[in-house]
Amino acid sequence: MVGGPSPRVLTKQLRELEHDGLISRTVYPEVPPRVEYQLTDVGKSAQTLLQSMTDWGRQYSQWHTSRET
Repeated sequence: MVGGPSPRVLTKQLRELEHDGLISRTVYPEVPPRVEYQLTDVGKSAQTLLQSMTDWGRQYSQWHTSRET
């Protein structure tokens, strides 16, 4: 994705992750507003699984690309 997701898409995804308990949100009473997100224990428990999926995707992508040439 060039340039990353739009602010609207990013906000929607962060809200869904928070709703699902994977991240927590902290709002600081500052001007300009500042919000920080961090993984919850549930989110941290998914890191190994997500890293394995990322690694598999990279390997498959390289294999798939090499077959096309």
